[in-house]
Amino acid sequence: MDKYLIVGLGNIGDEYDMTRHNTGFMVLDAFAKASNIVFEDKRYGFICETSLKGRKVFLLKPSTYMNLSGNAVRYWFNKENIDQNRLLVISDDVAIPLGQFRLKANGSNGGHNGLGHIQQLIGQNYARLRMGIGNDYPQGMQIDYVLGRYSEDELKVLQPAIDLGVDIIKSFVLAGIDITMNQYNKLGKNGGSKS
Repeated sequence: MDKYLIVGLGNIGDEYDMTRHNTGFMVLDAFAKASNIVFEDKRYGFICETSLKGRKVFLLKPSTYMNLSGNAVRYWFNKENIDQNRLLVISDDVAIPLGQFRLKANGSNGGHNGLGHIQQLIGQNYARLRMGIGNDYPQGMQIDYVLGRYSEDELKVLQPAIDLGVDIIKSFVLAGIDITMNQYNKLGKNGGSKS
């Protein structure tokens, strides 16, 4: 059976709940809710599994804190013997406007600590979905911004992108990265609207 590992990046703990840096968690939570599956607290993270048309899908929210996310990814990767081209990592990105996203087959970490640590441990040849959180903060305030909570208005802008994130996970598993990028990246530039 083909196995896939879908990783959402964030920080564990109530104080980080609904913060911009936890957007990866939010996409996985939406997917889990839509699939009626529940995360369990396991080694290095919260994990749940489901299957899509005969393919086994593991969802992982690392409990290592962001800058050590690679430990969780490498552990589950090896434990379940998952092929690297079946890994998708979902993170927040200040370089992309709120509500937009970019899906890439590989590439640099873009200065993101979580992606950077994963890259240190397994290389940069894995798919990543970067969810835009915007960069509407004064100079020197980036950390406060990414660890700040979304406002209700911001969540309304973000929600269509989260919904599409759920679809992207399904498409990645069922159709592969190339088809999924072709289908969804143009939607990502429109802030998740299908027009």
